[in-house]
Amino acid sequence: MTTQQSQNYPTGPDYAEQKAEKAETLPQPASSKESHSTIVDTAQLWTSPGTVFTTRHLMTDVDPVQSTFPLAAYCFMTGFIDSVSFTAIFVWCGFQTGNSVQLALALARLFSGPAGSRDTSFHLADQQALTSVLTFIAGASLGRIGDRMGPKTRAWLFLGTMIQALFTMAAALTAWKSGQGSIAEVRGDPAWSNALTFVAIAFMSASLGLQGIMGKRVNTQFATTIVLTTVWCELMADPKLLNFRQRVITRDHKLIAIVALFLGGFVGRAIIDAAGAAATLGVGTGMRVVIAIWWLFVPGKPGKVAGKPVSA
Repeated sequence: MTTQQSQNYPTGPDYAEQKAEKAETLPQPASSKESHSTIVDTAQLWTSPGTVFTTRHLMTDVDPVQSTFPLAAYCFMTGFIDSVSFTAIFVWCGFQTGNSVQLALALARLFSGPAGSRDTSFHLADQQALTSVLTFIAGASLGRIGDRMGPKTRAWLFLGTMIQALFTMAAALTAWKSGQGSIAEVRGDPAWSNALTFVAIAFMSASLGLQGIMGKRVNTQFATTIVLTTVWCELMADPKLLNFRQRVITRDHKLIAIVALFLGGFVGRAIIDAAGAAATLGVGTGMRVVIAIWWLFVPGKPGKVAGKPVSA
């Protein structure tokens, strides 16, 4: 391989999709047919249904290059779940940067102004932000289970997504039993304030924390499927951003993630307006179950079980 060829490779994290794209840049044999498009190569929907419930199948790693659809669905769920929490309390259950800064400001407020007249109260919004941060971390810590099972195995991706579904269902039930509204008109008057709504916030945040570490372990252009700041930065830094004559995985999959999250937020708010937060979370539960089942059909890397070569 020449130096000039190596300089044409994409820069940035060495995601599985980038490796696939690098392979596509190599000269094709004279006898080979025209290569498939990015969408065809990286978005195969099914594997053979007859082998789905075999141990060998379940403990085989999925191919990250062909995990586009369930990961895009993860991004959709981020926007969907966050639409519920932000509409009710102006707190993001998935975007912990803002919550962390909010807590820092709450701490700084303790030292603001002259002694004796400082605001030392623990504001409701700060309590909700702290609940979200702590339970997001707790949910993410459950991802360590995947390290034992194999973070890319179908068994773990199915089980972990089902746990997300259970968390979302618990959030739906507690939001419903709380008896409170779904839409806050102003930041100073959140729709949720009682104990059961704190439990709903906790379960929503835990589901996204677990989703984030699972998405990150698959190691694709979708990153964590939660935070888009890094995705936006990498997209704008992509040397092939304006190359519209061909499909570029490093650009196209980031755009899919951004659009999917946007659509999730839009759809979530539409359902909230029509049926309320509890019903919206109920719909989200069903979506997560569908994604969990979807993981069982994602094609795997041939010849690998739980990240190790299959013995003959």
